[in-house]
Amino acid sequence: MFSTHSPAVYEFLRDQKLVEPAQLDELNAEHKATGKPLADVVVDLGLIEKPALLQRIAAHLGYDYLPDMPTQFPGDAIAALTGKLARDYAVMPIRVDSFSIDLLAADPFNGHAVDDLTFALGRSVRLFLSDPEKIDVQIRQHYGEDDASIADLLEEISTGEFTQDESKLSAHDIETMAEQTPIIRFVNLVIGQAIRDKASDIHFEPFEHEFKIRYRIDGALYEMAPPPRSLALPITSRLKVLANLNIAERRIPQDGRIKITLGGRQVDLRVSTLPTQFGESIVLRVLDQSAVQLELSQLGMPEDVFNGINDIIRRPNGIFIVTGPTGSGKTTTLYSGLRVVNTPDLKILTAEDPVEYEIEGLMQVPVNPLVGLTFASALRSFLRQDPDIIMVGEIRDLETAQISIQASLTGHLVLSTLHTNDAAGAVTRLIDMGVEPFLIASTVEAVLAQRLVRRICPHCKTTYEPPDSLLKPLGITRESIGDRHFSFGRGCAVCNQTGYKGRLGIYEWLRMSEAVRDLVVQRAPTLQIRQKALEQGMRTLRDDGLRAIFDGHTTIEEVVKYT
Repeated sequence: MFSTHSPAVYEFLRDQKLVEPAQLDELNAEHKATGKPLADVVVDLGLIEKPALLQRIAAHLGYDYLPDMPTQFPGDAIAALTGKLARDYAVMPIRVDSFSIDLLAADPFNGHAVDDLTFALGRSVRLFLSDPEKIDVQIRQHYGEDDASIADLLEEISTGEFTQDESKLSAHDIETMAEQTPIIRFVNLVIGQAIRDKASDIHFEPFEHEFKIRYRIDGALYEMAPPPRSLALPITSRLKVLANLNIAERRIPQDGRIKITLGGRQVDLRVSTLPTQFGESIVLRVLDQSAVQLELSQLGMPEDVFNGINDIIRRPNGIFIVTGPTGSGKTTTLYSGLRVVNTPDLKILTAEDPVEYEIEGLMQVPVNPLVGLTFASALRSFLRQDPDIIMVGEIRDLETAQISIQASLTGHLVLSTLHTNDAAGAVTRLIDMGVEPFLIASTVEAVLAQRLVRRICPHCKTTYEPPDSLLKPLGITRESIGDRHFSFGRGCAVCNQTGYKGRLGIYEWLRMSEAVRDLVVQRAPTLQIRQKALEQGMRTLRDDGLRAIFDGHTTIEEVVKYT
């Protein structure tokens, strides 16, 4: 909402006294840190409802407010505006005649919009306000996304100059190709589009006869219109130039980082290259700073899990482990916990591979095994730095596990991650590494297993009666459901016809009770520890998934897939 003119939004909120001045400054600081529009920060925190805010803005600027978007847009009005103008000024036409045009504005604080559009269209312009997100959807639907610009750009690029024999090109030739304006613009457009679509990863994949580009959005991969195969080398070389990698070296994997500014917002990308049979595959991980700004309360945890974590992270010592596969949100959970205790009176040190997000107030160390800086050696040094809380990116080996336990026993709180399927499995994994069971029992305070499932799109959410074949994998009967409802997303323009928008966590919380500690000391198998925890009230990932289904947040298919 109104992303490009936050100073004007700030002044409006201040002058209208919608937010207390001190709180407004805090919210503005969060907007600057995360890149999230200031108006969205205010609405998300529930300080004012979105329709009420839009109404106040409309009255303040002298525009009419339309609470309901039109369902149809006249063809002559759409034809009166080019896609570039619609996208650049974030406007959607709803009526036109020979002398005037009415436009829905997604960014009403753009003071130049009326004058610029009046001049460009040769008509008097009248702006209306409605929900900016819905306006953006209509603009994309009727005028295309930047994909249209990508397609236009690909037509402009003369592929003839990029069809030389790659094996005969010198490093200078490759660098020259990578610095050509169309290649630079194309790479910027692809990255910009991915960030707007909230992609977590961008894949550039060379095959024998094609060059694929795919985005991972909410955990699923979506393919873009592929550029010509001959652009593979200049595009991958451009990415390597941005990441300060050696463009002449195409035989070994390389890792780097890209920092670029898009739309006034700094974006961090982690770059990984991999030599394949037909060229280098490159994956960019989008490091979204807004993920780190999440409060623990915003992660959608059940109350008992939330209270349990709040208790653990305030303890003076012990080990807290978050477990789950790659991409299940473990780092976000740990960072959100660290934010709670990140105060001037505590010293917090982290060892990460690599440091994904920079957080003020934390001493963050990137491990580098090539120079001997491993998790274990970093941890050893930490203990001489007088910390209160230590976060270890991952316990990968016996040495790291032993030093983590030593740190806990000497009065430090240690937070870390493991890759196991469930919470009980984390305990037996440590024993398998060679850690003495009595040490695990005396130091580990709790284990949180988690998964991320896709959230049903709120714009096309529909209730339905699932067939028995869907209920069977969940292990529930029609009788046990009672009058509870199931939902799914039909697919709409907002969610790109997928039926899903965003993700939420499902959790399994294992608190180390005396009974569980006894089983650990006896080297009991995972199933026995799990059974004891269930007897004492632990909910499994599947049970928490059922909670999310019955609350209408996700679908049966998602829970079955991830649990």
